Amino acid sequence: MIIETHAYARAGLLGNPSDGYFGKTIAIIIGNFGAHILLFESPELHIEPSESDLNIFKNIHDLIEKINAQGYYGGDRLIKAAIRKFYKYCIQNKIKLDSKNFSIRYSSSIPRQVGLGGSSAIITATMRALMKFYRVKIPKEILPTIILEAEIEELGINAGLQDRVIQVYEGCIYMDFNHELMEKQKHGIYQPIDPQKLPKLYLAYKTSLSKISGQVLNEVKMRYDRGDTEVHQTLNQIADLAAKGREAIENGDVEQLNCLINKNFDLRSKIMRISPDNQELIQTARACGASAKFAGSGGSIIGIYTDNNMLNRLIVNLKKHNARVIKPYII
Repeated sequence: MIIETHAYARAGLLGNPSDGYFGKTIAIIIGNFGAHILLFESPELHIEPSESDLNIFKNIHDLIEKINAQGYYGGDRLIKAAIRKFYKYCIQNKIKLDSKNFSIRYSSSIPRQVGLGGSSAIITATMRALMKFYRVKIPKEILPTIILEAEIEELGINAGLQDRVIQVYEGCIYMDFNHELMEKQKHGIYQPIDPQKLPKLYLAYKTSLSKISGQVLNEVKMRYDRGDTEVHQTLNQIADLAAKGREAIENGDVEQLNCLINKNFDLRSKIMRISPDNQELIQTARACGASAKFAGSGGSIIGIYTDNNMLNRLIVNLKKHNARVIKPYII
């Protein structure tokens, strides 16, 4: 039996990074890029390395280039974390696993470390494969929490729930991470939004801006934990944008949604350091007449464009900064 599963890239449309702080967000799935898992029964449990996990390089320049693009860690650690968390979930819930082994391999077309959810996609696809292989059902609303715990508890990655929710549910999802509900039931309120109601969206990313998202968010996390008033107030304001954005989408108010997207980035800039290169992407897109905010933690942006002329301007002008522009395909 050969099992194949997928999980796709994602973009935060509004509200991020409030998802890690009991806020609200709207996110979309980006079907243009995905992580693929292939799993099959075998005599021994074998995690097959992908090309990015192999410590073989053409020369020292190739080594440095790959570290700059991918960091020091490959995807095999994500597979291991997913397997361990899946096992712990089954033990805690008294689910007996069949006595059989498997081989697992992965591949991913998601641009690395530019805020498109590449790491969580690999874990999500792995969880789906394990559930199929062992015939284990994990409630849909709980699965994103388990995926997040695999990253936080097993790997020490600083992250929020948004990526995992949208990669499990797909489409376009409004998420409310109400503090009391989260404490009580370990998940938030996840409500679908009809993607057909969304305006024209573009996504741009620049692979040379790759960085580890958990490190980017660490400073905000420390300030939040210290009770920093500015951080708490700003994150609350960012969360409110998602609620207003949901209403704007339902009412077809593109102008309002445009303003909210821009405001999301402007508020984020108050509490986070924005590199000149990332700021350049935002300013270039806005100079073309489009709205622009981070799709994740930096390296990619998302916004609204009005017509093909504006889209062409985005493609041409952002290409000057070595950024690629695509139209997101929402699964």
